[in-house]
Amino acid sequence: MNATTETIVAIATAPGRGGVGVVRLSGPNSADIASRICGPLAKPRFAAFKHFRADDGEIIDSGIALYFPGPASFTGEDVVELQGHGSPLVMDRLCQRAIELGARMARPGEFSERAFLNGKMDLAQVEAVADLIESSTEQAARSAMRSLQGEFSKRINDFLESLTHLRMYVEASIDFADEEIDFLAEAQVDQQLLDLLQILGGIQNSAQQGRLLREGISVVLAGQPNAGKSSLHNQLAGHDAAIVTDVAGTTRDVLREQIHLGGLPLRISDTAGLHDATDDVVELEGIRRTRHELAQADHILLLIDDAAGMTEQDQKILDDLPDDKPLTLIRNKIDKTGRQPALEVVDGQSVIYLSAKSGEGMDLLTAHLLQAVGFHPEDEGVFIARRRHLDALQRARQAIENGYHCLAGMGAGELLAEELRQAQNALGEITGTFTNEDLLDRIFSSFCIGK
Repeated sequence: MNATTETIVAIATAPGRGGVGVVRLSGPNSADIASRICGPLAKPRFAAFKHFRADDGEIIDSGIALYFPGPASFTGEDVVELQGHGSPLVMDRLCQRAIELGARMARPGEFSERAFLNGKMDLAQVEAVADLIESSTEQAARSAMRSLQGEFSKRINDFLESLTHLRMYVEASIDFADEEIDFLAEAQVDQQLLDLLQILGGIQNSAQQGRLLREGISVVLAGQPNAGKSSLHNQLAGHDAAIVTDVAGTTRDVLREQIHLGGLPLRISDTAGLHDATDDVVELEGIRRTRHELAQADHILLLIDDAAGMTEQDQKILDDLPDDKPLTLIRNKIDKTGRQPALEVVDGQSVIYLSAKSGEGMDLLTAHLLQAVGFHPEDEGVFIARRRHLDALQRARQAIENGYHCLAGMGAGELLAEELRQAQNALGEITGTFTNEDLLDRIFSSFCIGK
């Protein structure tokens, strides 16, 4: 049996107890199974109060039954929703009753997968469903909704149309290679390629903003013991999440906090102080965990006591940090030195003077972090995006650039045509025009069951 002949069932509401619980069926036998549970269904899209019964007639629950005949449904198939009380036990009994009548439990994301396979949504829109559910900020939810409504897909499809038109012209011109007329030059194909690259750059920028909204960034606070990491952690978190004392080495483990910075999800990690002068087994384990956290960071804030300046130990810590991680030096405790809050760039290195204790200079740090990752909270045209989207866009860009150089350097229309085909395939992966089963399995297996 396959997706067109099987009827699936799952609990569509979040795990746990609640006022309402929804059991969803999709497939050709949905209406028949539902009617055997609760009696004749009302006409499509009309709610009807029903008793949901077991095989022996016992009432399992009472609630609302809704019928959505395909193709005008979420999955494109016949769909029935049984909306009862939000008891896990009751909803599980309803699912088991549906299975007794011929349905099977849905796999994670199978309802959305069927919507994609039945042409109700493209792959980018399907992913936006999961991203909307998982949104952690208002901006992320808005961006996910733009993708769900097709804004991302429209920009990709519009670009693909222009790319396809150019590719068709290039391939047609190859048939006239022996003619005296240089069709590629006449059509200014080189300029058209540059125009396409500019448009693609705009899509990439919007997608990068969407990726940041979806995934956020990880910021790790590092430095010597008593440099003020925990105080800075508390300032960023907005509450006393970390213990702050004058005793060096208070933090022994990694303390994590999820916050929102100007709409950007931010994961802060306060870590154990880095130094060599210890034989304490617990402290050594904390230092090991700190180094592991640094290796996973998107951005590192290295705190230095402004009164002491850059010490030999600070320099050693700086030299040992991962070379591939963006870094900002924080000269902390200006409340003791009397220095004014400031942001400077010294030898290409960003340095911020602030007081984690009083909060002076925190606005500079906030603005700097948003600027460092290229996040613009005021962008209203941002759509949600994933790393795979960014990868596909970059591969398409590389192919178009390669094609441009093939044309400009060698006048090779055949190579240009092939590069345009590669770009077209890469972009098709975003909406699912060109894809493979392994990719689909990875995408839908990350969805919750019932969606």
